[in-house]
Amino acid sequence: MKYLVTGTAGFIGFHVARALMKRGDEVIGLDNFNDYYDVSLKEARNAILEKHPKYTIYRGDLADLKFVQHVFEKEKPQKVCHLAAQAGVRYSIINPHAYVQSNMVGFVNIMHTAKEHGVENFVYASSSSVYGKNKKTPFSVEDNVDHPISLYAASKKSNELMAHAYHHLYGMKMTGLRFFTVYGAWGRPDLSIFKFIKAMTEGRPIDVYNHGDMWRDFTYIDDIVSGVLASLDKNYDYEIFNLGNNNRERLEDMISYIEDELGIKAEKNYMGMQPGDVYMTYADIDASREKLGYEPRTKLRNGIKKFIEWYKMFYGVETSKNVTVSKAREQKKNLSVKK
Repeated sequence: MKYLVTGTAGFIGFHVARALMKRGDEVIGLDNFNDYYDVSLKEARNAILEKHPKYTIYRGDLADLKFVQHVFEKEKPQKVCHLAAQAGVRYSIINPHAYVQSNMVGFVNIMHTAKEHGVENFVYASSSSVYGKNKKTPFSVEDNVDHPISLYAASKKSNELMAHAYHHLYGMKMTGLRFFTVYGAWGRPDLSIFKFIKAMTEGRPIDVYNHGDMWRDFTYIDDIVSGVLASLDKNYDYEIFNLGNNNRERLEDMISYIEDELGIKAEKNYMGMQPGDVYMTYADIDASREKLGYEPRTKLRNGIKKFIEWYKMFYGVETSKNVTVSKAREQKKNLSVKK
């Protein structure tokens, strides 16, 4: 099977592409390698994918319709896994136009072109952020999601609405996946677990929002990939699924797991709730279990252990169970002097 996977230089797209090729499928990657975060990390992911004979990468922007049409006309993919997007809740307040171009214009371009080429199945990334400030937990795909509290969330809700319209008009098979706080090896530097590990190993304090009183349904990347592949294989006519861990965790507990694994006590800079943030995410995955056979298996403590193992390897970081923040700072100071 030939898949077009958008965002293959990104976190989730990279892992999905590897999993597809591991089982023998061909992957056509599409990514614009933008500088929202460290481009060298994106290049490192892509370099791993390019070692595989079943991988082809196209560098370009989804908002460029002619570019998208060129890729489809040349490669003729059978299925599409659309994971590329401008991510980040807080950044959507700073640069709203990036979200309109990538998450809305880009979405229409890839979806319409897929329709024109008779693609068998179109699976796309939505987000748990669409639930906004819903009070009922866990969040169910049956819940009303008409009140997003960030432009990022609004752009993802718009994707779901556009997908429904194309399914209704053209009979396209469309599956939306609401991801819940995905983390793991090769993760994004703008995500909390990554930022905490980086700051702590560099001897800097961490910013803890809402004074630590926040809850997240942290979901390890391997579990997310299993749900994405199942969605691609099932070919449902029209569905929306939650892909979460079905287990809410307190932010303070997550930080303590990182402290235990690094052997570093975090210095915390407590702050208020940030605009666009939500107090809790918590996934009801009953429908995903029933229709996808989805079953998350990675507990947060184990997932953090795996993530830190990758982080140390990739960035050449060494820590000891006896290291304290003050010692970490001294080590950093000494390294600066040597330079």
